[in-house]
Amino acid sequence: MDDAPRSLAELATWLPAYAADTSRNLAAVVVAPGAHLTPQQHWGCVLAAAAAVRSPSASPALAGEARARLPRELADSALAVASVMAGHAVYFRARHFLHGAYDDLRAGLRSSATIAPTTPRADVELCSVVVAAIHGCEACIGEHEAGARSAGVTREAVNDALRIAAVVAAVAATLDADPLVSS
Repeated sequence: MDDAPRSLAELATWLPAYAADTSRNLAAVVVAPGAHLTPQQHWGCVLAAAAAVRSPSASPALAGEARARLPRELADSALAVASVMAGHAVYFRARHFLHGAYDDLRAGLRSSATIAPTTPRADVELCSVVVAAIHGCEACIGEHEAGARSAGVTREAVNDALRIAAVVAAVAATLDADPLVSS
């Protein structure tokens, strides 16, 4: 979408009046980082969420803001996590739906971005939780929440990451659906 908003300030102005709560949540959760995530964790989660929602309306502004605030290595790591988790979430969510019928079989999916990251383990696990939440994979959320906690991440920080996932998903859904539902 060539005319998509390119900054968070512009993104907020694109939200329709009926999405006032979503606009407030954008300001409170995404624009103003919470107290429980480091700035790099916050913006890494925003970037991973922007990639996971694949929104032509919202992702460019969210990703642009996050990339501007992250060193390249951390931005690339967040995007690598979003990429690998997109496939893993489909696979492991499907296996979960099959109630263990395939649990004895090896997934055989590459995941060096999450298994042997080049950036802090805590950051990778938080991004993984965000992407897993957006894709709705219970098994992935549980696995990566446990990984985050074992890497020293607090419950409050995981909660802040989940809030980022929720707000980015709401902004994307609102902006992408608005032309379809408004008259």
